[in-house]
Amino acid sequence: MSQLFPEYRASWETDEHRALRRHAAKFFAKESTPNQERWAKQHMVDREFWNKAGAAGLLGVDLPDEYGGAAGDFGHSAVIAEELALAHDAAFGWIVHSPIVAHYIDRYASDDQKRRWLPRIVSGEAVLAIAMTEPGTGSDLQAVRTTAIRDGDDYVINGSKTFISNGTHCDLLVIVAKTDASQGAAGVSLIVAETGDDLSGFERGRVLEKVGQHGQDTRELFFSDMRVPVENLLGDSEGLGFYQLMDQLARERLIIAALCAGMAEAAILEAISYAKEREVFGRPLIKFQHTKFELAELKAEVLSIKTTVDYCIQQYIDGSNDPATASMAKLVAADRAVTVVDRAVQIFGGYGYMMEYPIARTYAAARVNKIYGGTSEIMKEIISRSL
Repeated sequence: MSQLFPEYRASWETDEHRALRRHAAKFFAKESTPNQERWAKQHMVDREFWNKAGAAGLLGVDLPDEYGGAAGDFGHSAVIAEELALAHDAAFGWIVHSPIVAHYIDRYASDDQKRRWLPRIVSGEAVLAIAMTEPGTGSDLQAVRTTAIRDGDDYVINGSKTFISNGTHCDLLVIVAKTDASQGAAGVSLIVAETGDDLSGFERGRVLEKVGQHGQDTRELFFSDMRVPVENLLGDSEGLGFYQLMDQLARERLIIAALCAGMAEAAILEAISYAKEREVFGRPLIKFQHTKFELAELKAEVLSIKTTVDYCIQQYIDGSNDPATASMAKLVAADRAVTVVDRAVQIFGGYGYMMEYPIARTYAAARVNKIYGGTSEIMKEIISRSL
């Protein structure tokens, strides 16, 4: 149930989704919200937090029950994404782990690979990351320079990656690499590295200092003659990686859109609460017409974000979502959420610029949503192809 819109109910949202929403909200309020400042200082969540989330059933909500998942639909993941934002979390790399990378394993892994990896993914024993972006290579995934050359029963991997979320904690790393550099997109493959301490040639680089999301362990990664078993290839053959990446991007963009909807709602809830408590010239801030009208407009804007995202989530659940529509959801949600959060900060005045206030952390965290998962400019390019 939305705090800002108590009577609002998305078409896809069932009683089961609502029960999960209450459960997730309670868990994050207890285990995540109080730790945000500490996690920001140490640049990562506590490793055991992943195990707690797994024990709470929040890491495999739409993965098969035969591997420990809850066999839910995409709406179950969307609920958790929204509740993470409403809990003012800017540290937990759940979105990368659960609704994004876990589905590369579920969709493309062999039965043996699934048996080896999925139960550990669901429990939190194995944290996931995906190594796509390279220095100088962002949205153009065909241009990756990391290579994976077969040598007997191993791939020998060389290259570097940057902006890798869950870079500190990851135990399983999906690597985008060229298995045949002469074939362009047709030479891209996805290979899973099990990144234990005994993996020779694997190096976790520096923790990157970001504008926001300071508690998320975003790092550089380096591979120097790193050997990974050929059996860890995702898919039936080499050269399927680019197709696999494109096939999953709609899902990635929709879950980011759901997070943005939650961030926008969280910002307005904070602004309304502050405006009711803060007194200026002897009366609460919310009694001033400008403040009331600003909050009224922002509330309407949040509803427009939510309805757009929920329309696309329903499409995805129905199996009718297409790349252009998913891109519309991300474009609208990311761009408008940044604007909503910025205007909410203004209501706080100077306190909105202090990191001890959740609104400041939300402001710093929101901006990247217009960049990762495909920039807003890339979203426009994809949408324009449907004109």
